[in-house]
Amino acid sequence: MTDKDRSRLATRPLLLFMLVLLFASTASAEWKEKVLYSFQGGTDGAYPSGGVVSDKQGNLYGATQQGGGTNCSPMAACGTVYQLVPPAKKGDPWTENVLHVFQGKQHNDGEFPSGGVIADASGNIYGTSSYGGTGDCVLLGIKGGCGTVFELSPPQTKNGKWTYAILYSFKGGKDGYLPFGDLVFGSAGNLYGATYFGGGKGTTCDPDFQYCGTVFELSPPKTKSGAWTEKVLHSFAGGADGANPNGGLALDSKSNIYGTTNIGGYEGGQCGTQGCGTAFELKPPTTKGSPWTEIQLHTFAGGNDGAVPVAGMTLGSNGNLYGITVGTLFRLAPLSPKSRGWKETILYTFNGCGSGCDPEGKLIFDGTGRLYGTTYSAQSVSGTVFRLTPPGSKGGDWRLSLLYGFKGAPDGAQPAAGLVFDKVGNLYSTTTKGGTGTCSFGCGTVFKVWP
Repeated sequence: MTDKDRSRLATRPLLLFMLVLLFASTASAEWKEKVLYSFQGGTDGAYPSGGVVSDKQGNLYGATQQGGGTNCSPMAACGTVYQLVPPAKKGDPWTENVLHVFQGKQHNDGEFPSGGVIADASGNIYGTSSYGGTGDCVLLGIKGGCGTVFELSPPQTKNGKWTYAILYSFKGGKDGYLPFGDLVFGSAGNLYGATYFGGGKGTTCDPDFQYCGTVFELSPPKTKSGAWTEKVLHSFAGGADGANPNGGLALDSKSNIYGTTNIGGYEGGQCGTQGCGTAFELKPPTTKGSPWTEIQLHTFAGGNDGAVPVAGMTLGSNGNLYGITVGTLFRLAPLSPKSRGWKETILYTFNGCGSGCDPEGKLIFDGTGRLYGTTYSAQSVSGTVFRLTPPGSKGGDWRLSLLYGFKGAPDGAQPAAGLVFDKVGNLYSTTTKGGTGTCSFGCGTVFKVWP
């Protein structure tokens, strides 16, 4: 991992573009934008991690990597889980409620979430913290914990307190270390996710962290007071196998799991011995107790093929998979069952930063088959929201439209998470910087964009 990658992992980039131009492109003025909340960097949180989810009442939920408290070690960046409540009267501000402030390893709590949260049908919130918990992993010479999976349950009475519980603390070694990216639900209520390190395999992924990462399953207890059970489904070995999975997994109706690794795969070419990353599938065993089977769907080679897939996979129609690399938007389509191969198609290439560059958030579909996402930066603005429209019946290229360009504080800046729709087609997510907070370049925002 390069110094730049490590910096992103820790705080998202602290060195951002200073904006001197307003967003003037007519193509990007299609949609309107409103900052719903600006994090202030104190007890309310700072630097949102991942996007947001909503409940039936229109409340939004998410996590921040920092803020809440400053007494966590070794990161000194505890982090929060928050709720945003829409105003009862039009024109009034949204209200933030901090549901949990992470306390860190010294309290056997989590610290520093590196993904968003997800919600079940009962309104329970689930997520991960990259550090903290009861594990003995060491960072910077300090036992900082190996990360956790947590749950927040809504109050039973109006204005009551949410109930926080750690479902699992990673141990490192053959277990995972540093959970990364969003969790995803399985059909039986299981949770699936990825850890960036750990797993017991691979020795060349990073000089400061052990092993090359895992995909894990967390199963709910069989009895009401029982413990959740964790199982490592695959440990990455680096090299041709891939390394450092980044979460954002996708599950199909047969419980196959799809995802990407930041590095690994082909050794050589543009990415050197580190590799440019992979797309993989994990197939469940046909007999109970047997191991899951990993299949490499695609090995990225850099250049026109793209490199460093960073946001997992989105499952589309006909079993196609969609994802992003640092410079491309791509599709993987299954070939005939006999060949068991997959075909990669580059749907769009970001040449320069005129139409945005460095996409980082997971793609989503609307009802007509169009894709939506964000770019972390752009030539004259501080990141964008974009739409990718498929070709019509006569063929042609996919067409990218810039829906909004962020202007920097007091507007948002540097979006790095996926988007979510509400019932009427409005989009919501977060920016890692910008807003009115007192952090350098702002502490981040939650925003809404709409046609």
